[in-house]
This record gives sequence, C-alpha cells and structure tokens, in this order.
Amino acid sequence: MQQYSSLPEQNSLVDVMPNLTTVQQLRAELWLERSLNQLHICLQDYLVAIVTSQSSVAEAECDIFQTVAHQLRHTLDTSGLAIALIQASGICLVRYISSEDTTESAIPSIHIKCKKGKQQSISLHESLDIEDIEYLQKQVNPQAWQFIDETANIQGWIITAPSLSSGDTATEASPKLPTPFIQEFISRVSKVCGGSLRQLRQIFSLEENCQNLHNFNQQLERTNQLKNQFLANTSHEIRTPLSSIIGFTHLLLAQGYDPERERHREYLNIIQSSGNHLLALINDILDLSKIEANQLEVQWETVEVPLLCRNTLALVKEKAANKGLKISLDLEPQVTNFIADPLRLKQMLLNLLFNALKFTNQGRVGLEVKTHGSFIYFTVWDTGAGIPPEHQAELFQPYFQIVNSATSREEGTGLGLAVTRKLAELHGGWIKVESELNQGSRFTIGLPLNPVDEVGDTWEVSEIGETVNVNSPISIPQSLEILLVEDDEQNAQMMQTYLQRVGYPIKWVKNVEQMWQVLSEQTPNVILLDVRLPDADGLEIVKELRQNPRWQNVTIVAQTAMAMKGDREVCLAAGVDDYISKPINLPNLAALLGKYCQNR
Repeated sequence: MQQYSSLPEQNSLVDVMPNLTTVQQLRAELWLERSLNQLHICLQDYLVAIVTSQSSVAEAECDIFQTVAHQLRHTLDTSGLAIALIQASGICLVRYISSEDTTESAIPSIHIKCKKGKQQSISLHESLDIEDIEYLQKQVNPQAWQFIDETANIQGWIITAPSLSSGDTATEASPKLPTPFIQEFISRVSKVCGGSLRQLRQIFSLEENCQNLHNFNQQLERTNQLKNQFLANTSHEIRTPLSSIIGFTHLLLAQGYDPERERHREYLNIIQSSGNHLLALINDILDLSKIEANQLEVQWETVEVPLLCRNTLALVKEKAANKGLKISLDLEPQVTNFIADPLRLKQMLLNLLFNALKFTNQGRVGLEVKTHGSFIYFTVWDTGAGIPPEHQAELFQPYFQIVNSATSREEGTGLGLAVTRKLAELHGGWIKVESELNQGSRFTIGLPLNPVDEVGDTWEVSEIGETVNVNSPISIPQSLEILLVEDDEQNAQMMQTYLQRVGYPIKWVKNVEQMWQVLSEQTPNVILLDVRLPDADGLEIVKELRQNPRWQNVTIVAQTAMAMKGDREVCLAAGVDDYISKPINLPNLAALLGKYCQNR
C-alpha cells in the first residue's frame, strides 16, 4: 500500500506562524505530527483488517470517515462536521455526519452559513450545491477542505460547523492552535483521508477481481467437467454401434459369407442398423454443436403438412408393426400448408415418434396436428410407460436417457430431444411434455404459422427443390459416361458396384493425375469428384475445369465429407453443379445422377 508522509511541507508552518515562540511552535508541530501519525496508523490498521472483514464499500468508507471525524473533532473547536463525496452522476452527496446537536430529530445534521449569509442545515444523504461548498472553502476562515485522488481529481470535501460553546477547550493533549495552523492540519488530514479512500477502493477492486477470477476458474472447471462428460458419453455412444459393426463383420469374414444363410442376413441387418445408428449420433452431435454456435440455418419453404406427416409416419410404420403397435394420424381438415424447414420439421417429428415407439410395448402411438390462433401444434402421443415427474425437467438435456427395463439404452443417443427443442426454438416455437406413469406421454411442438424475423419482417420462402424418386425407372443414354474421382478404395468400390448394378456406366480413378489422363482421351458427361484428394485441392480442380471450354458444360457433382455449415455453398461457388455429403446414401446418389441423366 502507498504510504503517506505526515511531515509538514518545508517552511509551511514557519510561514503561517511567524508570531509563535520557538517553544510554542515546537509544541504545535510535535502535536500535529503525533496526531497525523496516529490517524495514519489507525487508518492503515483498518485497511489491513478490511481485507478479512465482510464489510461493504459503503460500510468501510463510513468507518474511515468516523476515524477522521474523531481525530478532527478532538482537535477542532467545532460543533460537528460532514464529509461529502462527488458521485458518478456529478452530484455531491453527504455520506457522513458527526454532530453534537441533539436538539433536532433523530436525523443527524450540522449548520453552516451559505453564501447568502443564512444558516443552512446539512443532513445525511443530502445533495449539496458545489458552489455553496466552494464558497465555504474560500472564506478567510475556511469551513470546507477538499481531498483529491492521485490524479488531482476532487473526491469530496470535509465541511466543519462553528462551535456551539464559547469557551476555550485547549489541553496539553490538544493545545489551542491559531487558525492558520488549524487550516494546515485539516488540509493534511484531507490528504490522508483521500489517500485512504483510494486504497480502500483499490482493495475492494482487487477483491472483486479475485472473486471474478474465482468465478471464472469455477466456470472453467465446470466447462472442463462438461467437456469430459461429453467426451465420455460420446465415446460410449460411438463405441456401442461400432462394436456391432466390427464384431458382426468379423463373424461374416470368419464363417465365410453365404447370402443364402438366414443368420448371415441377420448379421448384415445388424451391421446396417448399427451404421445408421452411428450416423444418426454423429448428425445429432453436429446439429447440436451447430445450433449452440448459432451456425445452423433454417431453410424456409412452404410445407404441405398432410404429405409431410404421411411420409414421416411411413418411416416408422415398420418399427411399429414389429412391436405390434397401431399408429394413427389425426389431422384437422383446415390444416394444409405453413412456412417451416421441412427437413428439420421431419427430423423433430421422427425424434418424437421413435421415442414413443421405444417406450411403448403395447397399445397405440399417434400424431395429432391442429392449429389455434397463429400457431400450429404437432402432438406425438403414446400409451407407453410414461415419464416420472422428477425426470421430465431433465428430458431435454443432452445425453439424458430414462432408465427403463423394457428398453435398451443403446436404442437412443440421448441427444434427440435436446436437438428437437433447439430446432423448435430456431423456428420461433417451443416443445412441452405431459406424462403420467403407466398412462403414456404427450409431446407437443408449437410452431408459428408465419415465422417473423428479428425486425418483424416475414421470412422469404425459397422455391421447393425438384425431387427425384430413385424407384422410378431411369432412362440411361447409351452414350452416358460417369467418371468417379475418389482416393479411398473402399468408398470407390462401394459406389462403383452399386451404380453399375442399377445401370450406370462408371469409370473410377484414384487421383487427379489419373483424372487428367482420362480427360485427355474422353469427355465424360458427369464427374463425381471427391473434394479432398491426396495430390490436389478438389475445389481448385473444379475452377480449372470451368475455365477450359472443353469441360465447361460437364456436370460436376461434389461427393465429400465436408458436411459443416457453409460447405455446400463453398462447393457450389467453386463451380460444381450439385453436392452430396458422406457417408453417401447410395439410393440418393443414384437419384441425383438420374436427375442429370434425364436432363440430357
């Protein structure tokens, strides 16, 4: 802490007391030094003690004022004093009063002469006119002394009131001093008071910073715990389906695959199911991460509600049949179209429907759709086990799963409801749950019929893209040539085998060097191009192809593991005609190629 010298400025007291004898002057100076030292030591001891106390800033300031006031009133012939501080708003507020006046009410106050010569009463927490204080400061016998901070800014004033008594009260401990000496004494006490206030605020600022640092460290620790929990849960969730994929593949290899053996077909079904589960987990993690980072964009379109609901139920119909459950759709007649992201809406409904089927062993599962006011409500209900009240608030937390003996934990990722809630919120809606044990559950998603952006404008609706049915017959021209550029042998073999089986002529090359060699000999109709290749940047290759008149009109489809926000736009901006992300859905790939074949 900064120390304050209590020694008088050179020649200051000699100049103001020329008529005092040497003994009187020495006695006065010794008294002044002792008084200032006592005040300084007392304040320093208090500032040290304040570190371990529970006092607030206001309480600590009041204690400093009380200490200063005690020292001054012990020395001065005054009926009381006030300490006023300049506030952040610019007003001067009375923060402390010490008074002998007991004739007034319980509110402490002192009396001073204002600039108009009238008596003015000053009370605690009263706002003072700075001009009045400066008037008191400029008198021959001042009644106000300012104390300043280290940057010479005025912090406030000490204001004294005339004595109510008429006699002299000088003692050996507190001698009768001349006015100039008193002024010098009060001025230096003001400096000590200002320095102590500055140190006090530094102490509280340091304590606040320490507390903020402590809170920040706690938050870091909590974040680290959540990260570790996330990694542990993710590792468990990924390893579960991966174990099935690796294990059953090993069994097929060890036993020699026989497509006629029913057990081997079951193995393949498990491998496919586990792969889909793994892909769903990865998609959920990516969706949740993108939503948390405000990076997931909603593609607004006009949604045909009846068609979307029927298509969604068709995807869960087989699972319901396998469990012997009836599934129903209840649509209000007036429900037709509204504005939403159809892909994300289907994702939300599928999450709820799969959960309903998971926890229902007998009875029914249904989807109800109705409108009320400016909202449309999608309710998925079931007659299953129900959810305990104590778990309902936790349902929408990532990785939370209800323990149920009738279900397998591996059936879900624990992310579906968390993603569903966030997707609903992105649409400007919400989700709620109603459930009773052994009575079933009802999950309701409420979405606005006409979403509005932050400034109140209605969202622009994009054109609904053309869809292609892979099951519909595709007329493949005999002259069609497809060039697959893929460095991963397994992925290439998978795509080549499937596409050849459905009738597409396809040639595979492993790298860009081989691609240029093929292109020098022939011009394919479609290039299936991996974006990340070992010997070149696929997007740069696309730009190079588009700059050459020979290949400007060749259809280029990017098939890539780039599946984060903006990756599709980056590929399209480079010059590709279309985009499909890995892991590749083979029927979708065939449908995509079919669209370009039909256009030829």
